[in-house]
Amino acid sequence: MKPYFVLLEIKLPAMLNFMSEETEKSSLIRSGISLTLLTLISRFLGLIREIVKAAFLGTSALGDAFGIAFKIPNLFRRLFAENSVSVAFIPTFQKYLKTKSKQETKEFVNATLTLVTFVVAIIVTLGMIFSPLLVRIFAGKEHAAVLNEMTLLTRIMFPYLFVISIAAFLQGILNGIKIFSPSGFTPILFNICVIGGTFALTPFVKNPARAMSIGVLVGGIIQAGFQLPFVIKNGWAIHFTSIKKAFSNEGTKTVLHLIGPTIIGMAAYQVNDLVSTALAGHAGIGYTSSLDYSLRLQELILGIFVVSIGTVILPDLSGLAQKKDWYKFNDLLSTSLKIVTLICIPVTFFSLITGENIIRLIFQRHNFGEDSVAMTTPIFYFHIIGLVFIALNRILAPAFYAQGNTKLPTIAGICGVIVNLILACILVIPMQGNGIAFALSIASFVNTIILIMMLGKTKTVDVSLIVGKTVKYSLKMLLFSIIAAAPTFLLHDKLFSLFSSGNIIFDQGIPLIISALIFASIGIVLLVITHDPMLKTTIKKIRKQ
Repeated sequence: MKPYFVLLEIKLPAMLNFMSEETEKSSLIRSGISLTLLTLISRFLGLIREIVKAAFLGTSALGDAFGIAFKIPNLFRRLFAENSVSVAFIPTFQKYLKTKSKQETKEFVNATLTLVTFVVAIIVTLGMIFSPLLVRIFAGKEHAAVLNEMTLLTRIMFPYLFVISIAAFLQGILNGIKIFSPSGFTPILFNICVIGGTFALTPFVKNPARAMSIGVLVGGIIQAGFQLPFVIKNGWAIHFTSIKKAFSNEGTKTVLHLIGPTIIGMAAYQVNDLVSTALAGHAGIGYTSSLDYSLRLQELILGIFVVSIGTVILPDLSGLAQKKDWYKFNDLLSTSLKIVTLICIPVTFFSLITGENIIRLIFQRHNFGEDSVAMTTPIFYFHIIGLVFIALNRILAPAFYAQGNTKLPTIAGICGVIVNLILACILVIPMQGNGIAFALSIASFVNTIILIMMLGKTKTVDVSLIVGKTVKYSLKMLLFSIIAAAPTFLLHDKLFSLFSSGNIIFDQGIPLIISALIFASIGIVLLVITHDPMLKTTIKKIRKQ
């Protein structure tokens, strides 16, 4: 028999490794739950922000003016900030943490900060100069009276691009070292600033749109300022370096190499958004605002569940890819896709039944009247049918990025954009704003199919197995959703007719809650009866927490 200490020496590393893996899993679950809760609060406040916008601006020409002015810097934000950071900076940063010294990593971080701020500062300056020309692209003839106001609003909000780019960079550092909560909290602060700014400043400025615009800029500044102490506290006291060092640093060269195809792909997305916004603006007054309100509802669902999953799994997928642990990589990807279908398919069915009631409950007050409801409701229906595909795309893309592969998802994205542009231009003529929404849903479906095909080319992902499991589970959710939807649909009119007090919150909210309880109860019972593995996994995680 071997001495006890020899057995301990043999078994201890394996035990420590097992404990390390369990701790990592537990940490990931806690991060996911924490981020989900913060995102839930953020999306709720984002919805309140849209409610405030609807109440003050409705679907008026001024509402369109604010929507267009806010969208212009936002398009550049998506191009240069958030996606670029997640796709290029975080994987490179993590590689530096594992393979380079602390000093070399700090030099890379400082060089990236300098590069980002230099490029964005130029874009902001040019954007403010050429704002009068930019707004004319998106405004139709009906918006002639608000063109000057649209230009002013754009100039107020363009500097938001600069501060939010810094905020996205700081988020990249924190997410790279697996700290998610501070970044998850900043959108809450942003929404509070916009909501508070609208109420506080409206009495002192010409119109509510200006008050909201100032709130947007202040909110962006706070988003960056709030994260900085957390970055410094974790040992990353950042500072600017010379432009020459920024462009010559090996790490920034890697980032530029990764970001190149991503920017091309994202540029295609932004061109897509630009064209869609321009088509909406030229389709008539109110369509730009209606599309924004509808997308806000869709993003509420995506933000609560899907974005959180995508944000948390990207660093984990990156780590598994570097370890070449493709079994766990495939398992994590498969589980994430099934969670998405578990959530999004039932939500889609319920939204199709109660969409008009949801819009009335959330938006119908003051300047958002019957005409606004009638304009926004069908747009929401056409948006929501693409929910599950948009959600799947948000999970499939990190599977490429984690492997340092940005070209294939870029190609898939460009194909989706082309489909969307063609369909939007065709469908906007007979369907107006509805056609733009429908085009996006079809394009999202096409993008999902292409991403799956591209994933098969990586040779690291068992696509046939993952797709097979996801499709099988999706069909199950489809069947369960139809069963749950039947009584919800049949009882809909009778249920809502029972409430007619004249109070929107009571008349729409109470029957909506009852409908949701009926729908959800049937769905949960079906999951329990069939011993659904995803339900079991979720319950186990909740019990552990």
